[in-house]
Amino acid sequence: MTTLAAFVLSPNHVYPGHPEEPNRLSQVDTHRASVEWINPKPALPEEIARVHKKELVQSIQLVCEREPGIIDYAPTYVTSTSYEDSLLAAGATLDVTRRVMDGEAANGFAIVRPPGHHAEPQRSMGFCIFNNIAVAAQDALERGVERVLIVDYDAHHGNGTQAYAWKNERAAYLSTHQENIYPGSGAIQEASHARGRIVNVPLPSRSGDHAFLLIISHLITPFVQKFQPSLILVSAGFDSHWDDPLTSLGLTTAGFHAISKALVELAGEWCKGRIAFVLEGGYNPVNIAHGSDAVFAALTNSEPGDDPRRSPHREPEFESRVEAVRKFHDF
Repeated sequence: MTTLAAFVLSPNHVYPGHPEEPNRLSQVDTHRASVEWINPKPALPEEIARVHKKELVQSIQLVCEREPGIIDYAPTYVTSTSYEDSLLAAGATLDVTRRVMDGEAANGFAIVRPPGHHAEPQRSMGFCIFNNIAVAAQDALERGVERVLIVDYDAHHGNGTQAYAWKNERAAYLSTHQENIYPGSGAIQEASHARGRIVNVPLPSRSGDHAFLLIISHLITPFVQKFQPSLILVSAGFDSHWDDPLTSLGLTTAGFHAISKALVELAGEWCKGRIAFVLEGGYNPVNIAHGSDAVFAALTNSEPGDDPRRSPHREPEFESRVEAVRKFHDF
């Protein structure tokens, strides 16, 4: 079986001066020989409504019929095509995930925009219209998957995905994110009712490859062993790179490859290999290109291309933070 990929550029979903724009994806290699690229179909409104309030879906459709504008303070914007673009982004994520679940592909990667992990059931926010990965997770559960784990290594906390998993015992969520930045959520003890199922790992500024090696071995691995998911979905946010213009974490391309490879290996051990990645943030096109290459290398068990850039920053101490998270969740 092959690795499956979908690419949704949404060229008309663009707002003057906004960092979430089509050029983000301009350097992604969409001609990898080891990957099968598909033409996805848009999600149906009723598929979106499994995760979002029906009123939200309808309101987004209506607001996109007006002039382009800002719909929340992040700022999140819409244009005349944003409703259709968002349905296609969610549809691509659904399509890739379904084919992985059905055994048509070994694994997959949906490179889409607009992103989704900030979108909550009742509101779009944080550059996100609909929550692509939550829509795919819920679809998987309704199609018979027993348990879904969502891992999110975007630099921002995926408050919308956490809201989706909040009371869903069959959905687990782990987020690594820079502390004290947008949207302000994601504290260690935030989801105390769901210990061992909703895991937040706030990162000090400049946390990078070393911190993520600790997270893989001391948090993600025991989390998977404890929750025993049937499917792993990954919110791949390349704004965790040290050279992102909006954040200040410290990952390198090698770090993205390490965590992606570890997740692929865990999926092989616990989920019969069933894993799909979906793009979230990242606002330097070079980082998205290299990060996507790292994910594809992990999915295809090949070597990533060389990225000579190294973080100029010294990482902060992180062992005590990992220990605090581990103790809170009894890993």
